[in-house]
Amino acid sequence: MRGGGVMNEAEQVLFDLVATPSVSGSERKAAEVFVRHASELGYDAEIDEAGNALAHRGPIDAPVHIVLLGHIDTVPGDIPVRVESGVLHGRGSVDAKGPLAAMLVGASRAVLPEDVRVTVAGAVGEETAGSPGARHLAQQYRPSACVIGEPSGWDGVTLGYKGRLLVRATCTLNCAHTAGPLSSATDELHAWWSAVQGRVARFNTGRDRAFDQIQANIRSWSAKDNGLNESAAMTAGFRLPMGVDPREMTRTLRTLADGPVSLEFEGLEAAVQSDRNDAVARALSSAIRAGGGRPRPKLKTGTADFNVVAPIWQCPIAAYGPGDSSLDHTPDERLCLGEYGQSVEVIERALEVLAGELTSVSRVEAISTKL
Repeated sequence: MRGGGVMNEAEQVLFDLVATPSVSGSERKAAEVFVRHASELGYDAEIDEAGNALAHRGPIDAPVHIVLLGHIDTVPGDIPVRVESGVLHGRGSVDAKGPLAAMLVGASRAVLPEDVRVTVAGAVGEETAGSPGARHLAQQYRPSACVIGEPSGWDGVTLGYKGRLLVRATCTLNCAHTAGPLSSATDELHAWWSAVQGRVARFNTGRDRAFDQIQANIRSWSAKDNGLNESAAMTAGFRLPMGVDPREMTRTLRTLADGPVSLEFEGLEAAVQSDRNDAVARALSSAIRAGGGRPRPKLKTGTADFNVVAPIWQCPIAAYGPGDSSLDHTPDERLCLGEYGQSVEVIERALEVLAGELTSVSRVEAISTKL
């Protein structure tokens, strides 16, 4: 008995993962918990050279390989881990240990053809601009299909994520009297940001959906003065819609910084979107219907490891997992255990449907090759 009551197997996996802190860069202990539970569930489990927690079932040379890619790191924030009235409170319960645990348990229960391999991955560093875990896996595998573990609600299927661009803008000037005609470093940064906002507003005109708009926000701002020169700095983030290349966005931002403002960029990710008829989306939708739900396709304004692997793997892909994504990164992050249990069943059913379809296609292709 842990976490305030008797838990079933699936709930214990979730509780133990959430109860093990794993802020980005410090995921090792949680990865070890993942590996322990995966081994108990019958997987071959390991921690790879990048620190990712991996669980495999099925032959290594199987013609069909399905990757269930979640992430094991969280943002900072100490939320006491507890279960109250069937709800698990704790950092990472929604983003994204709930989806990761659901994939691990659900995939262990699925009845699969012998020529199918499944890998459940808890990637490190998803909450950072670099996503090192997913980038490592993107070069290691070429899967037949992929499910990204992110909160969508048990009856939701996420088909796309917006792109991202992060910028640090700085300005340093010689000190001048405030009564004089010269602009301050802060004035220069403000003027640049105003020009950026104007450009964004013009782009967004006539675009009603948030998914189709550029979103821009300031994340931090600071200024200092040593008596000889003054400096100002700000960091800003952009969420980019389909069709807006983050590299082109950097060039636009530089043209607007034609004075003493300097820019540095990171976290460049292009927006991605799958079709509702994608094999993974269809399998998840079918499983949701079998569980008594009505599938809800979603497009997210955030960014996920979906953005990292989809352009490289170019396979059927969608995101799924229990939880209300509006609770991501908040002090109220929590997950209903009932919804979590439903998601485990959806993963189990969807994986069986998907594996069956992919195996049939693989066998037909193999026969065609022989002929």
